[in-house]
Amino acid sequence: MPELTPKVSTPKRSVHLSDPRALRAYAHPTRMKLVGLLRVEGPFTATRAAELTGESVASCSYHLRMLAKYGLVEEAEGGQGREKPWRATAEYTNWQNADGEAANALSTAMAERYFEHMTHAIETRHQLPSEWRQVEWFGDDVVYLTAAELGDLRERFSVLLESYGERFDDPSRRPPGAEPVTVLRVAFRNRRGETAS
Repeated sequence: MPELTPKVSTPKRSVHLSDPRALRAYAHPTRMKLVGLLRVEGPFTATRAAELTGESVASCSYHLRMLAKYGLVEEAEGGQGREKPWRATAEYTNWQNADGEAANALSTAMAERYFEHMTHAIETRHQLPSEWRQVEWFGDDVVYLTAAELGDLRERFSVLLESYGERFDDPSRRPPGAEPVTVLRVAFRNRRGETAS
């Protein structure tokens, strides 16, 4: 098996999508899954992508090429054809301030993906060691904020998460027992009459 050495040493922090074609392309569930897997498991080939996703090698190869077209993945060094490795170009994808139906469709597709991940986590949490079960949480809060205060809260939360960012690319910085943890950041203006559960 060829050594999978990325062409670029470290992916960018974030890639921004604004083109409606790119937004629609990324909204495909298999493509979102491939980008997510490449960020955590990559680089890998279309053959490995098929093993991880349950899709065919041809399907994965096609989706990887489509993602490359819009700058979400790129070829890594080594291999050729379907044995050519791919890598994610960034740690995160954002489409903030992108308007229109394509942006809304991608946001909806991503929310559905988050829901699937949360449902799976809930259904399988009994398999976790008790130390993890005790610290996971699901819930919500309703707070009264101005738009400026919500922006400030978002910034402070981002800074807090950023303090763990160096562990993403450098496993030597991860303390013993560190595992990947998905932290969802969702805040939206609540409609009157809707309360926290």
